[in-house]
Amino acid sequence: MLRLYNTLTQTKEPFQTVQPGKVGMYVCGPTVYSNSHVGHMVGPVIFDTIKKYLAYLGYDVTWVVNITDVDDKLINRVRDEGATEADMAAKVKALAESVTADYLKCLEALGVDGIDHMPRATEHIDGIIAITQGLIDKGFAYPSQGDVYFDVTKAPEYGKLSHRNTEELQAGARIEPTAIKRHPGDFALWKGSKPGEPAWESPWGPGRPGWHIECSAMSMKLLGEHFDIHGGGLDLVFPHHENEVVQSECFSGKPFATYWLHNGLLTKEGKKISKSDPGTVVLMSDLLDTYAPDTLRALFITSHYRRPTDYGPNRLDELSKSLHTFYKLFERFERITGKSFYTLAAPKTRTEGDKHIAEAGLPEEITSHRTAFLHAMDDDFNTGGAFGDLFELARALNRLADTAKLEESKDPQALAQFNAGTVVLKELTQILGLFGKPLPVESSANSGLTAPLIELLIELRATLRKEKNFKLSDEIRNRLTALNVTLEDRAGGTTWRID
Repeated sequence: MLRLYNTLTQTKEPFQTVQPGKVGMYVCGPTVYSNSHVGHMVGPVIFDTIKKYLAYLGYDVTWVVNITDVDDKLINRVRDEGATEADMAAKVKALAESVTADYLKCLEALGVDGIDHMPRATEHIDGIIAITQGLIDKGFAYPSQGDVYFDVTKAPEYGKLSHRNTEELQAGARIEPTAIKRHPGDFALWKGSKPGEPAWESPWGPGRPGWHIECSAMSMKLLGEHFDIHGGGLDLVFPHHENEVVQSECFSGKPFATYWLHNGLLTKEGKKISKSDPGTVVLMSDLLDTYAPDTLRALFITSHYRRPTDYGPNRLDELSKSLHTFYKLFERFERITGKSFYTLAAPKTRTEGDKHIAEAGLPEEITSHRTAFLHAMDDDFNTGGAFGDLFELARALNRLADTAKLEESKDPQALAQFNAGTVVLKELTQILGLFGKPLPVESSANSGLTAPLIELLIELRATLRKEKNFKLSDEIRNRLTALNVTLEDRAGGTTWRID
């Protein structure tokens, strides 16, 4: 049974959906004022994996990720870059479009392909105004000099998500410092605009949404007033999610999200990666030029999603090297079976996987690792534990091939088990979003060699060996090894890989 840790209740709970067989999931996306750094990809990869597992369990999942495309941070950036009142709105729009394009490119590279809706705040102004007016009508909000504020003193449950009392709660982030508020903790639903800033007409004058209200409007529009999972980074619990839940429930009179899931943050040498601290920022596009997408995706899922993950080049290099356990197995599978792991058909759901296991007659060693993987995922999406079980499964498949000497013997029973066991590996790697494509040669940070050049050197080495010039042929092998290119001589020829 799937159990989730719920930030709201601070306990693990059995997963029960609002509608049978369906899951609505909303995850807070970026404020698009500068290109994506490595920290921006943590949440998307984690929740993409969560969606993949829910779909594997048979749920029909609708996943929404918003884009905040109007905000103080966009306005301040274009102003710092010299925007005038006449062109500020146009430059904010252009900046948002450019940064969103970079974000989408990074998601695609990392295999984050499960997002069903990606609404922009500027596309939902009417809904934002309607909710704001509704909160005023119900006595939970008040206008003030062109702004509108939520009155936290009118909501007894304010603080229930972050588990803070009223005295501990401070004013929400991104609040206009000169606005007049009744209480320091009151937060902006609508912000009056200054000359030149992006603005929309409203009952309170021209302005734009506060930060928190946009998520209430977009999630309720696309998923309904009560949906299943709301996710985001741990840093969003307060004030963003606290303010979001209170305004949404006061407006609708219904529970907002059943489960609140918060991923741990990415750190660099123990410090949170943040645009406000330039020393911690590493652009995702730069990492994608250096490391394979599987290595980067693995960085975010090799520990439990609620734990912080520390980033550093050494960590990525270690991960890159460890993933060669799988790449070597894939090469071995192709040598033995003549099939490619990457095009292998595998079960898409748990029901199909159970049927495959029942029919394949696999050794217990292989089936036990699949069982352990699924138990880990059922335990609050423990991808770290599941990732370890993948390695154990790969080792079990190698032992099966070694024992039966499959490269030479082609024993029918062992070959069938090896093939069926590799299908299980494919079934599970699909859940984690790994190994969908072959490792690109160009992804290696340690080699500027291209595939044709390596093949040419291998041919030259083979010629030298035929001529019994072993000294020079060994020198080619040694030089390639120094460049992290490993050669393996087999009966059918020499294969190579970049470690």
